[in-house]
Amino acid sequence: MNKGNSKPLLSILMPVRNETVNVSIMVKILNAVFECDDEILIVCDNDQDLGVPVVRELQKTLPNLKLVINKYGRGIPNAIKAGVEASCGKYILLFAVDEIGPVLAIREMIELMDDGCGLVSATRYAYGGRRLGGSILGHLLSRTANTMLSMVSGNLLTDCSTGIKMFTKDVYSRFNLEARPVGWAVTFEFALKVQIAGIKTGEVPVISIDRLYGGRSTFSALPWIKEYLRWFTYAFKNIAVLRRRDKPLVRIPYSTVK
Repeated sequence: MNKGNSKPLLSILMPVRNETVNVSIMVKILNAVFECDDEILIVCDNDQDLGVPVVRELQKTLPNLKLVINKYGRGIPNAIKAGVEASCGKYILLFAVDEIGPVLAIREMIELMDDGCGLVSATRYAYGGRRLGGSILGHLLSRTANTMLSMVSGNLLTDCSTGIKMFTKDVYSRFNLEARPVGWAVTFEFALKVQIAGIKTGEVPVISIDRLYGGRSTFSALPWIKEYLRWFTYAFKNIAVLRRRDKPLVRIPYSTVK
């Protein structure tokens, strides 16, 4: 992607908690697929995380791999903040370490950013995108939430809750993200605030396979429902603004078309 430049085109940011096998597999796949010198940042909450020694071992042969220790406190919102601060790329890709399928859509996401988007989101629920595996309840809640939000509030993105999002550091810094550390709720908040601000958005469909290589999900229904209801309320308060926005750009990669 970025050959010979001092500043990487892309910073791939992956928050992890006690991930070992998935870290090793994903880092190797990203480097094999793109043969890139763009940076990969693994963000752990502390030095005792089980992923830390895995990253340090991989760093011996992968100079584009960075280990970031989150100094702001546990949870995805704080991990993202720490990772964004440590990033050097023109674009930042927030990525889930346990999902292989979305790797195939990264090039299309970059193209939409090059077209002038401030945020490009993956979608599992439209344009041929799919979500496979994982918790049935989690899948049902996520899809229902995104569908209802689009129908009722006029929200344009079809999958606000996915953790696969590309953006610039400037766009991220414009918002005071307030979501509590409940799953990936902060990405839901971020997607809404970007649209309300009138920033150009895009979507790329992906095939998402939850926890293809094992590990334990941290999904918990009750905290998830409470936190996402909070951002539903926020969307409804801004319904007039959301309905005024133009439709997002959509790139349909060959890999996801049926």
